[in-house]
Amino acid sequence: MKISLITALMGATMLAGAAAQADEVIFAHGANPGNPRFEAADKWAEIFTECSGGAHTVNVAPSATMGDDAEMLTSAAAGVIQVTANSQGPMSQIVPEIGLLGLPFLFKDLPTAWEVLDGDVGTMLDERAQNAGLKILGFWDNGIRNITHVSKTVSEPGDLAGMKIRTPPDQMTVDIFEALGAAPAPLAWSELPTALQSGVFDGQENPLVNIYTAKLHEITPYITMTGHKYETTPVVAGLAWWSGLDEETQNCALQATAEAGKMQRQAVADSDAALQPKMEAEGATFAEADKAAYQKATSSVYDKYAETYPDLVAALKKAAGLE
Repeated sequence: MKISLITALMGATMLAGAAAQADEVIFAHGANPGNPRFEAADKWAEIFTECSGGAHTVNVAPSATMGDDAEMLTSAAAGVIQVTANSQGPMSQIVPEIGLLGLPFLFKDLPTAWEVLDGDVGTMLDERAQNAGLKILGFWDNGIRNITHVSKTVSEPGDLAGMKIRTPPDQMTVDIFEALGAAPAPLAWSELPTALQSGVFDGQENPLVNIYTAKLHEITPYITMTGHKYETTPVVAGLAWWSGLDEETQNCALQATAEAGKMQRQAVADSDAALQPKMEAEGATFAEADKAAYQKATSSVYDKYAETYPDLVAALKKAAGLE
């Protein structure tokens, strides 16, 4: 009889633990403290927890503690984690169309990119993601990107000839730098500082906020403001988890993504003006790029993708005001 009672108590404890675990939401991302993505993830957790009346708790796992971006997407689809603030490159391996947001010099500024993503384009990308077991809750920002180098600025496209440059795992970025005559190679973000320090690469490309919060300007202090491409930060949930939520909780997740996203987007938009003098004070050297020359040198990238996605490339150019 005692054994039965103990067994029953153990079973109840296990069930309670399972219920608690089921209510925990793991929100994973790869950003370091000080990065707008890091701050927005914490804000997401706060808003979602409050909105759900405490029925769900959020465990934020930052700094790639749950793996790199590609691994986090796999984990979300498998239900190991529930949500990830991810990156355009790895997401484009699942939804190839999202890579088109990085066409060279597509968006004149961040507000233009946000308007496009918050409209029909964003809806279409979400539909494609759901076919792969993922749900896009919204689009945060990963800025407009610039090039850093260990020993020189690269104001003209010819300055990149043969340059060993790290790119995200994103074919669009690789194509851009091949068109510019560089020698690009993809590498996970979490491995980048070590690769730069060891001399595997001459440089890399990122928005200033990522460069600064990862201290990459200390390794590659020559920064050229090329503004060559835009990248989004898709906030992605596992579709199985999402589908298991009631409508009210789904709305809480969407609300948290939108509200935290406003803060995150604005922080990215404000970062260039604020960070350049700060980075210069810490020893970085800045230069402006000949953007007309860069645009001319990368025009073939549009031709390549227009062959595969003629309607979408045309629609993006029109939405971005290029046509």
